[in-house]
Amino acid sequence: MPLSPQTVTLPGQVRDVAAPGPNGPLVATAYDRDNLSGTVLTALDASGAVLWKHRADGRPYPPLVSVSGTVWIAQRDAGCYVLTELDLAGSVLRSVVLDHEPHEHLGAFVLLADGFCVSWLPAGSSRVVPPGRAPRVARHDESGRTVWSTTILLSSLKPEDTDSAEHPGPPREPRTLTAAHWQPLLVSADRIAAGFADDGSGIGVTLFLDTAHGGVISQTLPGPRSRCAIAAPGEFLIGEQGYSFFRTTRYDRTGMATQRWSSHGLLLIDRHGGIRGPESENIRRLRSRFRGLAENGTLLDGPLLRGCYTTYPALDRNGTAVFWREGRLLTVDADFQLRKLFLSEDDRGVTGRILLLADGLVVFSLGSELLFFRDTGLGPLDDGPWPCGGGNLNGNPVRYQ
Repeated sequence: MPLSPQTVTLPGQVRDVAAPGPNGPLVATAYDRDNLSGTVLTALDASGAVLWKHRADGRPYPPLVSVSGTVWIAQRDAGCYVLTELDLAGSVLRSVVLDHEPHEHLGAFVLLADGFCVSWLPAGSSRVVPPGRAPRVARHDESGRTVWSTTILLSSLKPEDTDSAEHPGPPREPRTLTAAHWQPLLVSADRIAAGFADDGSGIGVTLFLDTAHGGVISQTLPGPRSRCAIAAPGEFLIGEQGYSFFRTTRYDRTGMATQRWSSHGLLLIDRHGGIRGPESENIRRLRSRFRGLAENGTLLDGPLLRGCYTTYPALDRNGTAVFWREGRLLTVDADFQLRKLFLSEDDRGVTGRILLLADGLVVFSLGSELLFFRDTGLGPLDDGPWPCGGGNLNGNPVRYQ
């Protein structure tokens, strides 16, 4: 029997979805209808039934689930940023006010074993950065107090080689600043990868910092920073796509580039260290493939893929990736064989990430809807360093080892 999705509509456009484990429940943050400064946190069970809702001030950030199974959301309250912890019944357990200056805006946050890592912006979204102000990365303890803070000095975000014939069209010098749109803050063992970008051009950099003390180890050259992932303890994959850039670079714990591939995609890393995923770019739409990235820098060709808009995939323990791409729910197995599980004319471009739950249940967001696909035949989520967007079901991109 062909698959048919169950659809659950949330109050507004979904920001992200997470879960404490393969049996749920699911927690999703979304805009509060047309209010772009309101967040609704919704909990649902595996059947799609709504369990409870919690409203908060401020635009929605992704919900993060702690190792103990509680849910954290960020909100702006009376001019300051607050992280709120809720249990799985929807009760507020505590609220933590983070140390920051009145003019600063929360870029991104992740949960650490003993507190939080946060990127702070010197101005609001699409606002010109005043002279003398700069972004920073900070580590906060469980009470919100600052453990260390590192100011990030960005004199220019103009790529050095955008004047070449290969990379034409240099962007204007940045006037606004944001946390990188994709994977802005990753923590792996003793290293942090923090991304910042010009809000207008998308040109940005990734800085690698020491987790314990906040010292900057190195930073990437400016470029159109895009999808990133944790590759191993202290190691990261940083993607660039746009302005004729289309590549992925691996950086080790010293901040050195150790490998580069002429591809960019939504990458998955399995428990054996294998890297694969669907390519993601917006120019060569008829030439994108599902690719494997080999250790020697070569590319392994999988099936051709149509279109561009793709959910971040998930990888099961059998090596099969599942993702939604412009109206199609697809799987690609370990031998690069493509299977179409569901076809439609739905080409919505506002997509989330795949959650692969127990019994092959696949859940993801399109706009303000959650889609539930059952009986997909998929196995449990792989336990590699990056088997899905966010690195795990919890949506908290932190690896301690």
